[in-house]
Amino acid sequence: MPRRKYDLKGIMGDAFGGTNNSDDPHMPPPSAYPHLDLSAPVLSLGQYPIAEENGEPHRQVVSIIKNVNGKTETNDEDIAADDKKVNFNGNISNGDVTTKTDNDDCNENDSEEVNSAGNENKTKADETIQEALQLILDVRAQSDFAYYARRIPGLVNVRVTTMDAELEFAIQPNTTGKQLFDQVVKTIGLREIWFFGLQYVDSKGYSTWLKLNKKVLSQDVKKETPLQFKFRAKFFPEDVSEEIIQDITLRLFYLQVKNAILSDEIYCPPETSVLLASYAVQAKYLDYSEDQHTQGFLSQDRLLPQRVMDQHKLDRSQWEERITTWYHEHKGMLREDAMMEYLKLAQDLEMYGVNYFDIKNKKGTELWLGVDALGLNIYEKEDQLTPKIGFPWSEIRNISFNDRKFVIKPIDKKSPDFVFFAPRLRINKRILALCMGNHELYMRRRKADTIEVQQMKAQAREEKLAKQQEREKLAREVALRQLAERKQKDYEEQLKSMSVEMAERKRELLEAQETIRKLEEQLKQLQAAKEELEKQQNELQAMMIRLEQNKEMEAAEKLKLEEEIRSKQEEVMKIQEEVNVKDEETKRLQFEVEEAHQKQQELLQAAATPQHLNLQETDADETSDNNANGDVSRDLNTSDEPIIDPIEDRKTIAEKNERLQNQLKALKHDLDATRDNEKETSMDKLHKENVRQGRDKYKTLREVRKGNTKRRVDQFENL
Repeated sequence: MPRRKYDLKGIMGDAFGGTNNSDDPHMPPPSAYPHLDLSAPVLSLGQYPIAEENGEPHRQVVSIIKNVNGKTETNDEDIAADDKKVNFNGNISNGDVTTKTDNDDCNENDSEEVNSAGNENKTKADETIQEALQLILDVRAQSDFAYYARRIPGLVNVRVTTMDAELEFAIQPNTTGKQLFDQVVKTIGLREIWFFGLQYVDSKGYSTWLKLNKKVLSQDVKKETPLQFKFRAKFFPEDVSEEIIQDITLRLFYLQVKNAILSDEIYCPPETSVLLASYAVQAKYLDYSEDQHTQGFLSQDRLLPQRVMDQHKLDRSQWEERITTWYHEHKGMLREDAMMEYLKLAQDLEMYGVNYFDIKNKKGTELWLGVDALGLNIYEKEDQLTPKIGFPWSEIRNISFNDRKFVIKPIDKKSPDFVFFAPRLRINKRILALCMGNHELYMRRRKADTIEVQQMKAQAREEKLAKQQEREKLAREVALRQLAERKQKDYEEQLKSMSVEMAERKRELLEAQETIRKLEEQLKQLQAAKEELEKQQNELQAMMIRLEQNKEMEAAEKLKLEEEIRSKQEEVMKIQEEVNVKDEETKRLQFEVEEAHQKQQELLQAAATPQHLNLQETDADETSDNNANGDVSRDLNTSDEPIIDPIEDRKTIAEKNERLQNQLKALKHDLDATRDNEKETSMDKLHKENVRQGRDKYKTLREVRKGNTKRRVDQFENL
């Protein structure tokens, strides 16, 4: 694909002037980069996050151009994916901008104009155009410089991969390892450089560390374009919580250790794997939220070693359930704190921070030599978990090798030398380099901090304090918000309850009113019955009087009158009975009316007293086996003061934390029920035996360091 042509003129002027001496007529001349020194040992060509698109700045340019009056449309396909160059021709006049492409896939006539209407729109459009063009110039300068630097004769392209990014550089033939290393740490902002190194694969396929005091190209780096290096931790701290200062250091260690555990380079038992996974989830997603973290949200995350998943009869959802259970426990934990807790738990694993080398003793027995921050340990060939003999750095005064023979001289001059044999000379060179580095750090930890380290720690404390204060402020705001939400919820529930109660009382009131109406009717009927009774009684009285007055009337008339009197008496008695019944009913209704009146008064009183709701709201070249067989010897710095072995009183974090210990026991009990014993590995069996015997990393180290140096050397020779 031909290079794009750039013509950014108008209000920006001739941005890239000068004479072009390149074979490529479209290549910007060196004078286009006056701020860049093309003779520098290391030229930075770019930094890209791993597993993400590298063209983000270009999409940003497109986004800005699109925003001018909302009219210009620039397809992402117009941004070349091969070399990530922006292909804009910008012609600016009177507030108008035209974007067009110039390559095999795009026609020069395919362009759209953005016209601003009115003075206000024109000013806003000009500002946006200025911003867009400046960004175009910045991106074009970086990408064109990278393109240009890659083609300068003599420069060598280098790619350095950290745990979370890829860095591209161009180096001079005489650039040293230190110059490249310094540029890497400067680029990523790392100051705790003593833990790290650049790792590469040599021409024979072996992984080794770049020597900083030698030229990069003089070392046996595998010839490929670009040259590949990995930026990794070479040395590990004794205690991560005490030594790691910067957040970037913490993150790099966390990612490297997590990757080693997931790939089974470091053996981790199942229950610890689940707990570590919960910290990894907290570090990635922060606090658990039921709304955001629904079932399946971990389906794309690699959180457990494949060995652990294969050994248990659980599917991904069941693993997710167990991890999420412990993830809940970490609420409020910052991302950096979660990473630190991960490392504090991981550093108690037996294989953490250990570099293993094949060696033999004088008898020819194949063994492992383990080199770590605490000293040297000897392992049997079939067991990398449990060391058999250990030598702390404080007991060693000199290390040397002659060809494949490696000699360690103890401080105790009465003790014999500790001698072993490596399969190749290059192995001895790597052992020597690791021993020297670990011993130096071991001694440095037991001295006063340098001014630089003191400054770093002070800065870290200030940053931590600021974060803590911000965290506390946020926690207070969250607590107030939650309190307000709880109160509001309580008020809503009270309001709902009152609404139900009011509806019930309204129903009772209606029933009372109906009862009163019935009573009034009943009273009217009773009054009418009484009046009728009185009338009948009066008539009866009149008839009785007539009867007395007419005693002498004829018999027939007398019988007739007596019959009428009996009939009238029966009618009066009947009416009297009705009156009595209605009187009883009236008394009952009267009682109900009194109750109804009382309820009505209560309801009226309740209705007259509104509830007041307050809704509170808140806001040596290691790669060569052909060196001369002369002795290579290094004296190790020793201290006049006796050094106490750091593992003497060291305990695992689980042993110090009863709650964590109980968590691990609960996890182990849960996972044992689903374990497939047929898939148990040799490492699992070794770990199970260590647990059965009550051993952990530090108890084992204390045991293998017992006795004087002579006894341990003799023990090694007899293995």
